Amino acid sequence: MANTRPFAKCSSVVAAALFLATPQAASAAQPLDNGRPAAAIVDSDVRQEEALARTEAGKVITAIDRTRDNIGTVRKTTKLDRVDIVFLTDAARSEGGPPPAIENKMKQHQEDVAELRQEIEANALLFNAIDSRRVQAEDVLAVEFDNPGKVVIYAAAKPPR
Repeated sequence: MANTRPFAKCSSVVAAALFLATPQAASAAQPLDNGRPAAAIVDSDVRQEEALARTEAGKVITAIDRTRDNIGTVRKTTKLDRVDIVFLTDAARSEGGPPPAIENKMKQHQEDVAELRQEIEANALLFNAIDSRRVQAEDVLAVEFDNPGKVVIYAAAKPPR
């Protein structure tokens, strides 16, 4: 019995420390009940534009070639000043998908593109940016980090109407 007494004191101290730490940890979490959860997480200027995959093919192919490098950047991204979503309307599934040049490049890098899409889904900022424009991760063809604080996301989709 004499040996259990110090343990009882120690467990009480640990329990008290955990109890006191819990409210502080909860208050540090991001509030999502403010009516604007996406804006609170993204906190970036999200812009969209429409383009044709036929005319943007060079940029998209270059971005697809850089997918392996961009995966790491997506993983590390926690803040962006601007997110540009380029809707490649003629590459949407309803239009038959990307043109052959882009489709072939996608096949060459299919494992990297799949990993990029998973990283986008895991990144709260980027996921909420595409979700705010109703883009599914599976429609993302590539991303390009042009300047610090700016990303361009190429999506084979049509913008929401």
